[in-house]
Amino acid sequence: MAKSSNSALVILAFFAIYVIWGSTYLLNKIAVLELEPFMLASFRFTLAGLCIFLLAKIMGTSLRITKKQLLNTLIAGVLFLSIGNGLVVWALRYVDTGFAALEISSQPLIILLLMRVLQGKKIQPMSVVGVVLGIIGIYLLVSQKQIIAQEESIVGMIMIFFCMFCWAYASLFVAKADLPTNYFVNTGYQMFFAGLVLSLMSLGFGEEWTSPLAWEGKVQLAMVLLIFLGSIVAFTSFNYLLKAVSPEKVATSTYVNPIVALLLGWYFLDEKITLQSIIAAAILLTGVYFINTKKTLAIFERFKR
Repeated sequence: MAKSSNSALVILAFFAIYVIWGSTYLLNKIAVLELEPFMLASFRFTLAGLCIFLLAKIMGTSLRITKKQLLNTLIAGVLFLSIGNGLVVWALRYVDTGFAALEISSQPLIILLLMRVLQGKKIQPMSVVGVVLGIIGIYLLVSQKQIIAQEESIVGMIMIFFCMFCWAYASLFVAKADLPTNYFVNTGYQMFFAGLVLSLMSLGFGEEWTSPLAWEGKVQLAMVLLIFLGSIVAFTSFNYLLKAVSPEKVATSTYVNPIVALLLGWYFLDEKITLQSIIAAAILLTGVYFINTKKTLAIFERFKR
């Protein structure tokens, strides 16, 4: 019975990191078409962080952390979520969800290159193949006529690249930083601080704040799903799978999320899927596969915890 129960949990957890994470691009796109981007992200992460604190208290988990850990969770939260996610939400006003997901899927490539530049770590031969394929895939993705012809799309694309570098640098920082040992508490603090910083960014950019009661029903639903499913359920599932199955299997979400985002954007938002995007996706995701070799995979998974 216990084995059957564990198998069911594993299946549900994979559904979460495959489908829920893949759907967050669609949910953010729906919300950002009505709401200001930094206000949207602030609502999501502040409330998600508070919910995690509440759940931790209910489970009897201590929220006490040191001053050093407090500072490190603030830095990680700003790099990962305030910039790394908040600016992606902003960019979704100008690029399709599938395009954004495919561009972000090259994240392992950026991490690998930063490890080489900042830490002097050698790139494994298989990973070199992955880097080359990744660069080709990204070029094919961003060189499409409909993107080059639209100035706003180019701005959105550049902002996503900036977000990826911030996320990659944060991954290197987190690998060595003193953070709370409980990943649930660690995530709660990062989300809460990120939400507060995003609110300051929102005010600094003069965004107009509106009451959730005034939002359209679909936007309210999108926000609820982003908070409870995208922020809490999916992340908890990810950490559970890191302990329950092999890292290679968990890493398959890197390949599935963009496909889910592409299909959902096409079905719900009538976003176009070009032949060049399909070819770019195949090459780019193959490159990510080569980068996620067993020798480098353990490093990447350490960054994600």
